[in-house]
Amino acid sequence: MSTDEFLARFGAAGQRQPDPVAAAQKAMRNVLPSRFYAAAAVLERDGLFHVALDGRTARTPARNPLAVGSRAVADALAAEWQAQEERIDPARMPLTRLVNSALDGVADQHEAVRVEIVRYAGSDALCYRAGEPEALVERQNELWNPILREMEGALGARFMLAQGVMYAQQPQTTLDAVAARVAAIPAPVALAGAHNVMTLTGSTILMLALADGRRDRDTIWAAAHCDEDYQIAIWGQDEEAAERRSIRRAEFDAAALLLLHG
Repeated sequence: MSTDEFLARFGAAGQRQPDPVAAAQKAMRNVLPSRFYAAAAVLERDGLFHVALDGRTARTPARNPLAVGSRAVADALAAEWQAQEERIDPARMPLTRLVNSALDGVADQHEAVRVEIVRYAGSDALCYRAGEPEALVERQNELWNPILREMEGALGARFMLAQGVMYAQQPQTTLDAVAARVAAIPAPVALAGAHNVMTLTGSTILMLALADGRRDRDTIWAAAHCDEDYQIAIWGQDEEAAERRSIRRAEFDAAALLLLHG
């Protein structure tokens, strides 16, 4: 290594210096883009509702128009863009991120998404019950059993239950009934919402109960967090965990909006 190379890498004092390229790349990742528009609004065009920034349709990362078939979803998207301040922060735009994913990804892979939702039903969170303590068992039964029974009636199928980590294989007729219901969820926007609701709750059953209007968002959220809330009641919740849960709730609400109105 030459003297010049040594000084460039370690500095005159012989201490290793930060890689300037890596430092620049990290800085670029951390800098959020400046807000470049004055107003976000909704324009109806060609049967779709476009999110317009200063009158021009916004684009997804894949350059598709940010346009949906639901006025309610478009209004919520525009509100998300309007709420941005000096810089555009994707972390504060869960609905936009999800719609981008729907338009750029789910639109071309909707059958694979449907298969994944049905696969989830094969190990649904509502089918795995605690054996103890008694208070948790009672709480799971209280929150989960009515929803499970209603969905079984709607699907004309039965789900097998298990305790703890023991695997409960679901009947193929049950999975076929779930697949038939999932096939009716419109792609790509509502289907993207369905997939995210399922992922955030750990349950295809809860997602379908929400999609069918059998329970509202708050009830589904509470059912999905039955075990977590039980632990919080005993041990409390720290600030970081509360913040993570708040972020998940915002993502859940965005997904629920797409599922119900997409």
